[in-house]
Amino acid sequence: MTSATVYDLATKDLDPPFAVVDLDAFDANGADLLRRANGKPIRVVSKSVRCRYLLERVLARPGFEGLMCYSLAEAVWHVEQGTSDDIVVAYPTADHGALRRLAANDRARAAISIMVDSPEHLDLVDAALGQGHPEIRVCLELDASWRPLPGVHIGTRRSPVFSPRQAADLARTILSRKGFRLVGMMAYEGQIAGLGDAAGSGAKNSVIGWMQRKSIVEIAKRRAAAVRAVRTLADLEFVNGGGSGSVESTGAEAAVTEIAAGSGLIGPTLFDGYAHFSPRPAAMFALPVVRRPAPKVATLFSGGYIASGPAESSRLPTPYLPEGLSLLGFEGAGEVQTPVSGEAARHLRLGDRVWLRHAKAGELAERFTHYHVVIGDRVDRTVPTYRGESQNFG
Repeated sequence: MTSATVYDLATKDLDPPFAVVDLDAFDANGADLLRRANGKPIRVVSKSVRCRYLLERVLARPGFEGLMCYSLAEAVWHVEQGTSDDIVVAYPTADHGALRRLAANDRARAAISIMVDSPEHLDLVDAALGQGHPEIRVCLELDASWRPLPGVHIGTRRSPVFSPRQAADLARTILSRKGFRLVGMMAYEGQIAGLGDAAGSGAKNSVIGWMQRKSIVEIAKRRAAAVRAVRTLADLEFVNGGGSGSVESTGAEAAVTEIAAGSGLIGPTLFDGYAHFSPRPAAMFALPVVRRPAPKVATLFSGGYIASGPAESSRLPTPYLPEGLSLLGFEGAGEVQTPVSGEAARHLRLGDRVWLRHAKAGELAERFTHYHVVIGDRVDRTVPTYRGESQNFG
């Protein structure tokens, strides 16, 4: 049977739209991440999964250790649910309510490290909690972008801390402030981890590959120097780096103690364009055919699940099964209808399913309250996403 037939059979009693997770693919992707990490522990990036059942499943596997959350409120919730007792919040917080929940929960304060990249982040915590607040674990973020020339910035816009000296200066500030304990460092090299080197034309891929090779060398040297400078001041518990697209290069750095990864578990379309690894599509969604406006066009209900990032076609969902379908350039994926065209559309009838993949790993969970977990040709269980547990962390 083709994959479409298997998924159709497994979900024959369900009415689309709905989303599924292929558990065999999810587990295989986890095994591949561990292989690529070559023994270095992987911290699971929650934003790429956003489903507690799947997070708990992967965390139960040796080699995966702790969560990297995108929101402090999310991190506190996971501690309350018992998902993990080792959580790094990857982005600074300005959520006074979540900070108060953190300070009031001894178990959460022992488990969670918040992100800082300036003294102002410490000031914000003091303003939320008042002087004399309980000790808060903090992680210092080093900017990992590549800056080959003055004024040239390649990578994500994150921390203002770029040099080893700046890292050491901030570490001293943290250590001088009551109510804070410096426990870790993080640096995310998005220009390597989040940019496919086999997604475009040959010339574009060559340029990206050249940039990434240069950037890998530069960040390894600078990160090692920054870690040395900070370790002379504080006994760091962890140094986190990387992402699903840079597991090998980040893991090869002696200064890095753990690797962050999440999208590689799901295998969204933005991760189809890497030369050195190919995750299996593990999450997808089904839409029903509701119109047949032309012999080679079928119109699907709903489907406008656009991914975040630059407003371009790479952020659109992609028809997956049956093979041979594509979106119409004029309409794209719509709020209430999504036309698809191609030879395969000739054989689609009203009520048939078309399976699509999302561009980003975790954002599909914001569209559906539940994932139907498929094993082979059956639904093994139905589990809530964050939305299904009435959680919305922004």
